[in-house]
Amino acid sequence: MNTGTDRRGLWIAVASFVLWGLMPLYWHLLNSVPSLMIVAHRIVWSTLLVSAWLCWKNGRQWLSEVLREPRKAGMLAVSGCLIAFNWGLYIWAVNAGHVIETSLGYFIGPLVSVMLGVLFLGERLRTVQWLAIALAFAGVLWLTLQHGRPPLIALGLAISFAVYGLVRKLVAVEAVTGLGVENVYLFPAALALMTWGETQGMGGFFGGWGLGIDALLVIAGALTALPLIGFAYAVRRVSLTAIGLLQYVAPTLQFLIGWLVLREAFDAKRAIGFALIWAGLAVFASEGVLRSRRLAAATNPA
Repeated sequence: MNTGTDRRGLWIAVASFVLWGLMPLYWHLLNSVPSLMIVAHRIVWSTLLVSAWLCWKNGRQWLSEVLREPRKAGMLAVSGCLIAFNWGLYIWAVNAGHVIETSLGYFIGPLVSVMLGVLFLGERLRTVQWLAIALAFAGVLWLTLQHGRPPLIALGLAISFAVYGLVRKLVAVEAVTGLGVENVYLFPAALALMTWGETQGMGGFFGGWGLGIDALLVIAGALTALPLIGFAYAVRRVSLTAIGLLQYVAPTLQFLIGWLVLREAFDAKRAIGFALIWAGLAVFASEGVLRSRRLAAATNPA
């Protein structure tokens, strides 16, 4: 594995995070489709695309190699449920006019992951990292006090994705293979959901919304798989420091889309909460960059 950064890998990483960041615009085009149906289509078409990719790359045995190990198979079933919940909450929130709050969820997600590492993996935080966590917590507490409730959408997205990341860290499966297995688990439920939607007049399969929407639903599968495939390619060729900084590209774009394009409300009180969380992220990211540079200098004094 290359721990440095090559130009091709860097641009692919940037493209993956930008594509994730622009997703709200795409889901907004599908706001006439019930969120559950969007998630079902996303799972079905992502399953077909990722399975085809893995069969081409690794042969038809890619699935059986994982399923013959009960621990891996069981953990991927759990992670599949977590990512399906995350997708469903995210798509519903975007089409319900909560794009800014979804961006908040993906801003605080890395910090939730750090806390899970402390709680479940025995990892230890440095003083500056605790300061970053405290600033983010203060931001969430401020938003809770100002609005009379915690930012449930943001917390749901952050916690579900962080727990998903923890489960995937504990199971030794390559990123795209893991996505493929997760999709295979979810595929029957997605088909059943589409069938139910068809019987309830919700247009579960094609024909209910017009050819344009049908095409967008198919492409949604590619938009689910391609950024992750690109990320899996890039993470082996780009330094983890660069990846750590680039991960904030997506929620930044989501926030700007919600505020400037979709015209969601963003008042001064809300801005204070976001500012505290952004300050925590700035402290966290800066500490990581400085520490990586010191380690690199110690390793290569020349």
